[in-house]
This record gives sequence, structure tokens and C-alpha cells, in this order.
Amino acid sequence: MRTSQFFISTLKEAPSDAEIVSHQLMLRAGLVKRLAGGIYTWMPMGLRILRKVENIVRQEMDRAGAVELLMPAVQPAELWQESGRWEKYGPELLRLKDRHQRDFVIGPTHEEVITDVVRREVKSYRQLPLHFYQVQMKFRDEIRPRFGVMRGREFLMKDGYSFHTSFADLQREYINMFETYTRIFNRLGLKFRAVAADTGSIGGTGSHEFHVLADSGEDALAYCPDSDFAANVELAEAMAPDTERAAAAETMAKIATPGKIRCEDVAALLNIPVTRMVKAIAIIRDLPGASPARFALILLRGDHDLNEVKTQKLVGEFRFARDEEIIAALGCQPGYIGPVSGNDITVFADRSVAAMSDFVCGANEAGFHLTGVNFGRDLREPETIADLRNVLVGDPSPDGKGQLELCRGIEVGHIFQLRTKYAEALKCSFLDENGQSQIMEMGCYGIGVSRIVGAAIEQGHDERGIIFPKAIAPFEACIVPMGYAKSAAVKTAADRLYAELTAAGVDVLLDDRNERPGVMFAEMELIGIPHRIVVGERGLAEGKFEYKGRTDAEAQLVPLAGIVSFLKDRLCAG
Repeated sequence: MRTSQFFISTLKEAPSDAEIVSHQLMLRAGLVKRLAGGIYTWMPMGLRILRKVENIVRQEMDRAGAVELLMPAVQPAELWQESGRWEKYGPELLRLKDRHQRDFVIGPTHEEVITDVVRREVKSYRQLPLHFYQVQMKFRDEIRPRFGVMRGREFLMKDGYSFHTSFADLQREYINMFETYTRIFNRLGLKFRAVAADTGSIGGTGSHEFHVLADSGEDALAYCPDSDFAANVELAEAMAPDTERAAAAETMAKIATPGKIRCEDVAALLNIPVTRMVKAIAIIRDLPGASPARFALILLRGDHDLNEVKTQKLVGEFRFARDEEIIAALGCQPGYIGPVSGNDITVFADRSVAAMSDFVCGANEAGFHLTGVNFGRDLREPETIADLRNVLVGDPSPDGKGQLELCRGIEVGHIFQLRTKYAEALKCSFLDENGQSQIMEMGCYGIGVSRIVGAAIEQGHDERGIIFPKAIAPFEACIVPMGYAKSAAVKTAADRLYAELTAAGVDVLLDDRNERPGVMFAEMELIGIPHRIVVGERGLAEGKFEYKGRTDAEAQLVPLAGIVSFLKDRLCAG
């Protein structure tokens, strides 16, 4: 490709509302242009990257035995009502009416549509298993779209759905997809980690997320360096203490702690470690018709954070109590509340709290805390003891093979064992070998194609711009001639090199614009092209081209006759 036949539109500075590196660099490099909040036009340079990601995904899905189709973006409400998600999905589901006032949605996902296709087409076990996938734009009406294509409203996604006669066959395909996704992200040239994950609103029984590792990642990941254990912090189990609760050694006492509401501040005032503190978190459970019982307390050790996913699985839907609800239930303002109360309040305790004795907690009186508190003596044992916290660095790995470390990641892929959730709701069945009707088992497999581009930039960049992996860079190499419009020798050499590289199968960009060298160098580095060859009169006089890799500290001179093989060696080396 020649720049004179292409379109390059770069910016010296990123717009002020671009918050993270990938958003800034995608706008500066002219990969995308903002149309509306969370909605972007993919410009020619960005589209080349997007298509390269898409092609790798498609090749590996085809290799894995999946069959591509394309489903409508606009879906009738009846399907969502039939599955039960019309009411449950929430405001992210963009709903609209046609001219006949019939309800439709812009699809954020396609479980209902593909299940409808299969229930109409498949009747016998002989037609199974099946795995369909598509690469399509989706729409989710994010309340606060941000971070460019990382958290946009419109995004390109590969979503696949498999159908099976048995759970065992679903598990086989799940493993197939796990291995397929691993190949995809390896081919993309990204540093990633697969982690066990929560199934969230999609549902099902088993799930893994694929994360591109980056310090800016929104998700915290827990892993064990000494084993294969890895999980999203939302799911990672915090093991129970391996010691028995010590016997009470102190008498409970009320201590003045004026203005001290944070565990760290109370611990400092009392000159104790924060690990001796217990904090109470007031919640309101979604229990219709049981107003007095809706208020509950969750107890955590002072240095631990609540894991809302684990908590919801235990207590059901909940929200944090408002100040007036806390005062009504405990007679105390937030900051000093605790579990020692004459009221009949449900208490859920984290495993670590259940193992504590002589602990410090709020006294349910403003400006005071209790010391020397013990279960069974000063307050009843918790109704429920469970894992309710986020894991920390140094916690025992759940597989018993070491200690946990934490890193951050950007979710770019997710696979689910849906089981029969949608097939049962939409009556997607087949006749087995005995002529009996059975509900199909389902799997669901998604990859954020457009999100991968942003994640790759978050993982690969420097002060000069983007550092793309070779597999998804818009071009593998660029030729930058010095004085292309002024020097016949430079023009001839650049054109010849361009023709040779193109014939050798190299995806190369020839910058034949009449621009200053500094502008061309800066733009090629900003865009993230991995290899650069400079053609100049001085080098030609010496029989050499100047070569520089995107991450190389210095350029080097390469003989004219050996440049094609030299570059191909670099490309093969990655």
C-alpha cells in the first residue's frame, strides 16, 4: 500500500476527554474517530488492525470445527420475553419500537436468536453436536461509556454457541474452545492469562475469562506462581484460617474513639494491628414481604475488602443500607456500627472473622468502639460463616500449592457452560436414540474483537506511540524515502524495494508523501508499524538501507541486496 492511495489522519495531541493510553493513542494515530459517546468510526488504518484480529479469530474458529453464520442485530422482544431476560437484563438493553409499535432490541448478545434457530432446525440427536459463531457489531447502552473502544456502546464481537446431547459432550467442546482461545491469543502475540470466572448475567455452571495482562486493566486477577491456579478476584476463594479460634483472654470494654471511623484510624489510636479489627457492613437484602428481616450485617476483618459477587451468591440480591436505614436498625450513625446489639439482626461473617477472638468493633454508639469482643460470650455466633472477601497477596492458593499473587488484566474473551438455561426456557429439544424428547446442553463463547485492539495498545506502547505485535500491526513494515519527490535515485530504489517486498508477501506501506522526514518517522512510530526501512541518497551511495525495529534503540545499515531476506528473518522472528 502507498500512502498516496491510502488515508492517514493523525493528531499531535489527544483530546482532553481521552482518559487511558489506548484511547489517547487510537485517536492520535487516527485509528478511530468519535461519532457519539461510546460510538466510533473505524478509520482505514484502524480497520486494517481490526480485520487482522478478526481473521485470526475466524481461522481458529473454523479450524476448531465451528460454522460461521450471521444473525440479525435487531431482535424481536418476544424472544427476550420467552427467555425471561426482557425484565432482567436492565437498561443496557437498548429497546425500541417499529412503526407498528412492536417491541425490538438491538442485540448485545444472541443466545435467544441462536436458540430459536436451532430449535426450528434440529430435531434429532443425529444432527448434534453443532457449533455456530458470528463476528458482528453489538450494542450495549452503557450508562457511562468511557475508555474509547474498551468500554464503548457499539463493539465488534465474536460470539459462538454450541449445542449438545449431553453435558459430557458440552465439556468436550468447552475444552476445545479453551484450547482454541489459547491459540488465538498466542497468535495475536499478546501476553494473557486464562482465569476461572463468575458466570454473571449470562448464567451457567462453568466459566473462564481470558485477560490481556496490563497495569491499566479493570479486573484484578489472582494466580499462584507455583501452580496452574488462576481466577478472577471476584471468584478466587479466600481459604479459611488453618488455626482454631483462641479462647477469650480479655473482658469486653467500651473505649472512646472520637472521630475515628476507619479501621486503620481506630487501630492506630488503640495501638493494635488492623487485623484485630472487625468492620460491619450494613446491607438491605431483596426479600419481598419481610421488611424487618431485610436489614443484615456482614462482618469482615479490618484489612479485608468485601467481595460483592461472593456475597450476592450467598445472601441473594442486596444493596448497601442508607444512613437512615442504619440509624433506624441500630440507633447509630455509620462509622461506629457493630454486631454487639440487642436487636435481632441477621449476621453473615467472613471465615477470617469467625476465627477471631478479643477483637475490636463498633459499639453502636457514636464516638465509641468495643474491645475484647468474643463470639459466644458477648454476642451470639454468626448465623452464616462463608468466604465473603477478596483475596490478598500472600493468601494460600486454593489448590494448596503455594501463595497467591495479584495482577491486573483486561477481559477480552469469556467462555461459558450455559447448560440448559436458554434451551429449557425456549424449549430447544431433540429426540434421543430412544425417541424421547431431551433438552439440549449449550455452551457460549465470546471474544471482544474491537476490545482486543485497545487491550493490545494498553499492553504495548511507549512515549512515541503504539507498539503492536506483528500479527495485528496495520502494516508489517514501512518504507520511508528521504526526498521521494526530489531524488530520482531515492524514488527508483524505494519503488523497487516496495515491489520486491510486496512480491515476497510482506504487508508493507510505502510513504510516498511529500512530507518532512521527522513527520514521517513520528507518524510511523505513533501508528505502531514494527519495522522501518529508510531510503536515502547517502545510504544508496554506500550501497545500504537504514533499518530500525519499532523497539530498537538504534538503527542499523543493511546492504541493498540483502534487505528483503534480512527483513523476512526479522518478521519470522516475531
